[in-house]
Amino acid sequence: MAGSAARLWQTLFTTHPARTTVVSFAAVILGGTLLLTLPVSSADSGATGLVPALFTATSAVCVTGLTVVDTGTYWSGFGQGVILALIQVGGFGIMTMASLLALLVSGKLRLRMQLTAAAETKSLAIGDVRRVLLGVAGTTAAVELAVWAVLALRFRFGYAMPIGDAVYHGFFHSVSAFNNAGFALQPDSLTRYATDPLVTLPIAVAVVLGGIGFPVLLELLRHRTRRRTAGRRGWSLHTKLTVVTAAGLLATGTVLTCLLEWGNPGTLGRFSWEDKLLNGFVHSVMTRSGGFNAIDIGALENATLLMTCALMFIGGGSAGTAGGIKVTTFAVLAAAMLAEVRGEPNSTIMGRRLAPHALRQALTVALLGVGFVIAAALALMTVVKAPFEVVLFEAVSAFGVNGLSAGVSAQLPVPGQLIAILLMFVGRLGPVTLVSALALRERTRRYELPEERPIIG
Repeated sequence: MAGSAARLWQTLFTTHPARTTVVSFAAVILGGTLLLTLPVSSADSGATGLVPALFTATSAVCVTGLTVVDTGTYWSGFGQGVILALIQVGGFGIMTMASLLALLVSGKLRLRMQLTAAAETKSLAIGDVRRVLLGVAGTTAAVELAVWAVLALRFRFGYAMPIGDAVYHGFFHSVSAFNNAGFALQPDSLTRYATDPLVTLPIAVAVVLGGIGFPVLLELLRHRTRRRTAGRRGWSLHTKLTVVTAAGLLATGTVLTCLLEWGNPGTLGRFSWEDKLLNGFVHSVMTRSGGFNAIDIGALENATLLMTCALMFIGGGSAGTAGGIKVTTFAVLAAAMLAEVRGEPNSTIMGRRLAPHALRQALTVALLGVGFVIAAALALMTVVKAPFEVVLFEAVSAFGVNGLSAGVSAQLPVPGQLIAILLMFVGRLGPVTLVSALALRERTRRYELPEERPIIG
């Protein structure tokens, strides 16, 4: 019986992995929506409308953080528990699904040959699935428990919260931070803690660890163990690209935020220089897909809004809780552009030559992302009366499942909420399912068409 179930799982998953991912997340969103519409979910014991419940459930499962109602005051303890569960399921699910898809794509040739021979494949065997599930679960539990302890202690002894409230606030924000969800129990997110590094830094660390991607975290841990036991061994190209590019973007975001907002009295201008650096760093971290804000997003300079849009669109690491087109996609496109500028026939990065299909996939993901954002911004501008830069910011935040808001999300009419719901869903699952579908559909053409070069530029 167990063997039949395992074979059925492998057949379904390897045949339609993208469809499985989309249907699974849609089912969880539907279930969360139904729970949030119950009177017990709201603080005033009244039934919540279908669209606000759907918006909140989508934002939680897609670990976005955009809200149309205040999480801490509108929802009851039961409703907040439902949101927290949706965040955990969504974050765990996306890391697991993306990691399994990565295993499947990397071993697709072996899978095809074995399936053709009618043999039982071992490329995505139960051991591989178990390893991914246990790895994601163990990493999630370790980070969330550590951050939970730090936050609970800080809330209890630094802000004199009752012990029950301190434990609950620490747990809620720890889960929300590691899953890059951005949901907070305060209407001002983290702005009241802007000068407290014992609150903002643990949350920022959790956001970075959750957004960098499980495969990278697992390789870093394994590399540390192997270095102790078997000598030094280099990282894979994916890990190098993720770590180096993410660190570079994080540093760039910190420097630009500090430079652009240093004298702005609505953001960094009211802080000491140490707190300015702290909040510049925290803001840069949150643009990776964290969604919390320690400074007023609505008071940012237009130049900072544009810079934040760019970082939100890029997002974080693959197979993690972050959104966007992913830092590896950005790095691959940058390598291709550099090779073209230098007149080199192949794109190389960190001593490796990039496969042509990787370049095509990166270009496809990036251009489709640009298309979705532009289309959504145009649609939102027809239903929302707000400045263009603010509407664009909200569209990029929804697509990048980031959760930062300049104040428009809470004022969206029903058509605008539906547009944002669709954008969050596409932004969360689009890059994962698109890349896996493109990789699994790759086939060899038995003939070549005549080559011709159109005029470019």
